[in-house]
Amino acid sequence: MKPNVFVLFGSPRHNGYTACMLKYFFSCWDEIDAVVFDAYKENIKPCIHCGYCKKVRGCIYNDFIPVEKGLNNADVLIIASPVYELSFPSPLKAVFDRTQQYFEAKFSLGIQMPIQKHKAALLFASYGSTDSSGVEIMQKQLALAFRVMNAELLHTVVSANTDNERDFDKNLIYSELDKASQKLKQFLYALP
Repeated sequence: MKPNVFVLFGSPRHNGYTACMLKYFFSCWDEIDAVVFDAYKENIKPCIHCGYCKKVRGCIYNDFIPVEKGLNNADVLIIASPVYELSFPSPLKAVFDRTQQYFEAKFSLGIQMPIQKHKAALLFASYGSTDSSGVEIMQKQLALAFRVMNAELLHTVVSANTDNERDFDKNLIYSELDKASQKLKQFLYALP
């Protein structure tokens, strides 16, 4: 199966630890169709809680259309992000805040599943310290968003302690990425 993969990339560094995890993961697949939404490059507007999506399906801003298209087409959703202040960097956080329109579609407009296609999700996170609480907070935030994005978190891979390159174990991360790839393949092959 050649999965459609949509990546929400939240790092300003295209050769950093987060990007390296993503590149290695893609190398585990013979064929993959990936669309990468670079949150820093796209710089979508933040949610302003204007109430538009309570009355009409969608958002008053049209810059979210590439994200919606990616979510609708994806078999797999990958969130690839460094941890900033125990959360996502602000350009990627803005993307998640804009999913408020899906909550409103469901709870205000009565659309039971705003994103129809069920998808597997993976989280790739990197951080400089040894404190994993940022990733735990990110997972909680994603659990809420994934309920209306029709996504199921299968696996989280972390690059921890990146500030201390001497103790950084690249092989351990590659092993975790291999596990994520295997879990994803099992998920995809189980689909009807």
